[in-house]
Amino acid sequence: MKYTALERAELIERYEKGPALLRQAFAKVPREAWNWKPAAGKWSVHEILAHCADAEANAAMRIRYLVAEETPRIIGFDQDRWARVLDYQQTRIELALAAVDVMRSHTVNLLRRLPDEAWSSAGTHTETGSYSAEDWLSSYAAHLENHARQIERTLNAWRQEETRPGIEPTS
Repeated sequence: MKYTALERAELIERYEKGPALLRQAFAKVPREAWNWKPAAGKWSVHEILAHCADAEANAAMRIRYLVAEETPRIIGFDQDRWARVLDYQQTRIELALAAVDVMRSHTVNLLRRLPDEAWSSAGTHTETGSYSAEDWLSSYAAHLENHARQIERTLNAWRQEETRPGIEPTS
């Protein structure tokens, strides 16, 4: 195994705190900035939150497949295609945030109950190859942290855009 029990506990703690970080970042975003995109091909805050909800649904199932099935196949997904095809701009933000909260809480409950041997469970990810429960934990402990920072960067870019007269930066 890659991690000690203490290191795994720290990663689970980070994983558990992810929704709060996401909500804190989002709370700073004025309504008029929700759908603004920093560049072509980049996501709006609205799309980031919708992605987080879908990614959490996938993550919740992935860890369950990894620890409950023998040699599971973990399917990757094209997040940009999902954003486009599932029309993330029309997702209800309050439902996306609630989905993140529920999936994370439900999964934290599972993670804290897993025996040590479950963490060596592994399968094959269609994009990265060998993929263990510890790989999953490492990736998803950082996932919402990364998106909270992405929201902050998007907000900062929105504030700095020169084409919006009358908007004062509020840092």
